[in-house]
Amino acid sequence: MKPAILSLLALAGFSMAVKIPIQKVKGSRLDRRSGGTAVSVSKPSSKLVNSQVLAASSSINSTLSLSDVQDLIYIANVTVGGVQYPVQLDTGSSDLWVFPAAAPLPNATDSSISQNLTYGIGWAYGQIAYAQAEFAGISVPQQAYLNVSVAQNPALSYSASGVFGLGFDSLSTIDAVINKTGASTGRTLLYNLFQDNPSEPNFIAFSLQSSTDGNDIQGTFAVGETDPQYANVTNTNKIPTWPVSSPSRWTVLLDSFIVGTQTNDVSSTVSGVPSNKAVVLLDSGTSYTYAPVDVCTAIYGGVAGAQYDSSIGQWVVPCDAEIDMALQIDNQIYPLNPLDVTPTTPGDNSTCVGSFLPQTESVGAGQFDWLIGDNVLRSVYALYDFGDFDSSGNTGNPYIQMLALVDPNQASAEFHAARGGTPLTNITYNVSNSGSGVTTVSLSTDVADTIAKLSQYLPAMLGVMALNALVLTVLTIVGLVLLCRRRGKARARKTPGRLSPMPLSYTSMNRHSDVPEPGPHTYEPVSMALTEDTLFAPPSPAFKGEARYLERPKSIA
Repeated sequence: MKPAILSLLALAGFSMAVKIPIQKVKGSRLDRRSGGTAVSVSKPSSKLVNSQVLAASSSINSTLSLSDVQDLIYIANVTVGGVQYPVQLDTGSSDLWVFPAAAPLPNATDSSISQNLTYGIGWAYGQIAYAQAEFAGISVPQQAYLNVSVAQNPALSYSASGVFGLGFDSLSTIDAVINKTGASTGRTLLYNLFQDNPSEPNFIAFSLQSSTDGNDIQGTFAVGETDPQYANVTNTNKIPTWPVSSPSRWTVLLDSFIVGTQTNDVSSTVSGVPSNKAVVLLDSGTSYTYAPVDVCTAIYGGVAGAQYDSSIGQWVVPCDAEIDMALQIDNQIYPLNPLDVTPTTPGDNSTCVGSFLPQTESVGAGQFDWLIGDNVLRSVYALYDFGDFDSSGNTGNPYIQMLALVDPNQASAEFHAARGGTPLTNITYNVSNSGSGVTTVSLSTDVADTIAKLSQYLPAMLGVMALNALVLTVLTIVGLVLLCRRRGKARARKTPGRLSPMPLSYTSMNRHSDVPEPGPHTYEPVSMALTEDTLFAPPSPAFKGEARYLERPKSIA
């Protein structure tokens, strides 16, 4: 391993971002435990060969690995035992591990427990140890972590020295192993940060956004507070996890996905999931998104010149082909940046690949259907709420809130500024009815202009329609009055009109039938209200004269 100072220099050398620390709220340590830190982005060394897209979620099928792909990961600094380490932020796992440049790690106490942590790509092996840890300005006196002695993990190739899992305690391997010894000292770092002041809200919030094709990356991270410029995230829908109670991962239900003008329904292989929904895992530790084959075909299959390359397991797409798409989650639309849908390949800006990777086997082994990575998460500011503590020390149900950061029109302009061509305008996405596929997407300025012109004449059109309705009503009333007068002169009623209900007994018109008369008829009221799908039929004209045997008057209705 490189010395620590060289590792940090390497991180600075390969960083493509401007680090933006969040604004800290000053206050008494006893009153607030909120804190913030900077998030940087790192690319792997250009000298590395066969680098891999990072998929850091625990217990993911090893078939997710790809070769010859370079992408971004997001890094923040964690201090363990007085030494600062750059670690990857990963919402898809829960454990903290560091690979120190030299052993033993100062100010740390190793346990007698050896453990291996396995990820979708790579692994880390070492001793479970305890040391003082600090993150985002909050200190934990005794934090359990994995003091790694040997590892094979892509995060190390991106100048990171470990992984910081931001998932639930129920997914933590370290906590589970220590619990078996009868101790409860294996809680995750995030749990212990929340315990610093239980009266504070238990959430983390961060953005992993990019403004151009792989350059000028910026990010923010906070514990217990939000970035002021994204404060509106707290006004968005509280998206429940799936399952709603005691989830092990940050999984939510996806309503549908929109590509161009087409809204696409989704389905799930997870037991108990409602129809027209899919379970998706939000995983900041994964570069790209892994989805079913039909989903990726719907995204890239209609692009002229696009083709699937089985040798790399991805779609190869012309770089000048803009793909406008969005995800709908909990009846909220989240547009994606087209630059993140088709990133360029390393060393060849003329060839781009699809960042949604088709999986022929179940992505989440029956626990989730999609694994959503940074290519999607860069388009949102996400707040992950673990549930607040009650008086008994238990937490409520967790949820996620997400604020869309992508303006589709601006994203189109950025895409064509980087790839050439003319940007689109008036790109809009409308919420569908829980993924029913009825959403329409407008990408044409001609349609918008037509609607605008029609709206100018709409008051006049409504006035003409109202006048026509009034004239028709007057003519109808006059006609009815004349008809009533004519009928009154032709034949007066022999029986006065009744003011109370008459007995409804059935009398047969067939006087020559030997069939017994049926019993009394039971009156059943029938609604005459017209609904939107009721066709109006004009009433039959009045019939005059006596009815003849077995002859029924013919109605024109």
